[in-house]
Amino acid sequence: ELQEIENGHQVDKRMAPQLEAMLRDARKEGLEPLIVSSYRTMEKQDDLHNNRIKRFLEEGLDLGTAIAEAGKWVAVPGTSEHQTGLAVDIVAESFPVLEAEQENTAEQQWLMENSWKYGFILRYPKDKTKITGFTFEPWHYRYVGQNLAEKVYKSGLTLEEYLASQPTSHSVG
Repeated sequence: ELQEIENGHQVDKRMAPQLEAMLRDARKEGLEPLIVSSYRTMEKQDDLHNNRIKRFLEEGLDLGTAIAEAGKWVAVPGTSEHQTGLAVDIVAESFPVLEAEQENTAEQQWLMENSWKYGFILRYPKDKTKITGFTFEPWHYRYVGQNLAEKVYKSGLTLEEYLASQPTSHSVG
């Protein structure tokens, strides 16, 4: 179930209060976080993915390589966390672009240090591309709930690494 938040963005209703609190607290610190992407429909994800493929084709890559490279930058439709309503892209209002340099803004520094307190994790950290399958995205935050966010943050692991490190219970019967 989606809930509308600022600037017409929609997110999963379960995370809206925590997202709003996180943004409010960042603004109290004099920062200007700006949501640039939230829930996406299948059609929107398909458009973004196809546009990325087209850009790689225009750069001279063959179709197979363009598709593979696009998948590192834009999730294949049906696999995007944005389609769940549990992910948001947040940038600094003064630097509203999705580039790696976003990590150097005061807004990202604050979010990277504090987002876990609100139930969010930086989903695609630096130097973890081989693990997550995605390039570094200092703007992409995923809601996982406060308990799990704290554990992932304090472990220093990606979500994939953290979940893989947890013992699984096998029922016998």
